[in-house]
Amino acid sequence: MSTRDRNLLLIAFAWLVAIVATSGSLYYSNVRHLIPCELCWYQRIFMYPLVLILGIATFFGDARIRRYALPMALVGGSISALHYAEQKIPGFKPTACAATPIPCNIEYVNYFGFVTIAFMALVAFTLIALALFFVREERP
Repeated sequence: MSTRDRNLLLIAFAWLVAIVATSGSLYYSNVRHLIPCELCWYQRIFMYPLVLILGIATFFGDARIRRYALPMALVGGSISALHYAEQKIPGFKPTACAATPIPCNIEYVNYFGFVTIAFMALVAFTLIALALFFVREERP
């Protein structure tokens, strides 16, 4: 498999993960009517644009997207990790949430005792970052 084909698959995979994550976020807020906390909003700020820029990169087969999308995934993942720590680590001081009335340590969902919305976002950001980490720019 050529570098270009491998890059295209990795970028398309990252795009698919971003689409699923964004769709899940919109489902929880617009269908289930769960109000996002402040950290959820910050995670959305980093996830939603990834759908657009990874989609464009997939369409054009542009491996240079790694320069822009990887930092976004890493910062979004860091916010998700902080959010998950606030939810699951007893005694972890919650972030002062001034933008929304919802505290950031609330768990709307808790599948299997550990899968919260913050955890799902962390997994999505991690998958996107891993895929983009292995994208290599082609040398002329």
